[in-house]
Amino acid sequence: MIVTDDTGLRRILETHRVIAMVGLSAREDRPSNVVARYLMAHGFTVIPVNPQESEILGQRCYASLTGIPVKVDMVDVFRKAADVPPIAAEAIAIGAKSLWLQLGIIHESAAQQAVAAGLDVVMDRCPKIEYARLYSR
Repeated sequence: MIVTDDTGLRRILETHRVIAMVGLSAREDRPSNVVARYLMAHGFTVIPVNPQESEILGQRCYASLTGIPVKVDMVDVFRKAADVPPIAAEAIAIGAKSLWLQLGIIHESAAQQAVAAGLDVVMDRCPKIEYARLYSR
């Protein structure tokens, strides 16, 4: 299902605690790194997916989603929209529960593919922003 309401966002953030972050940068000034650090500080497990790095934020980095040896709940995408279809296909292949596309990223056909495979999909939102908005009251 494509999730746009607070109830659905809360459900995902409360139950999808292992996040594979595709496009996570090792640079501390990059948004992906800021988001990863925030989520880790709030109890999420973040698994970096970046073929250019071996380790980010003290976590082993993987070249692709299919190389991750543990169950992934959420695939959080920090890549341009054109890169989303193969990432969505990998998210489906590894049995992820959700595909979360970051701010400014929308890909309707990849989203529909993921929904058809049973994944929740969030587009054009940031889990850090949504977590802070929903739980920092």
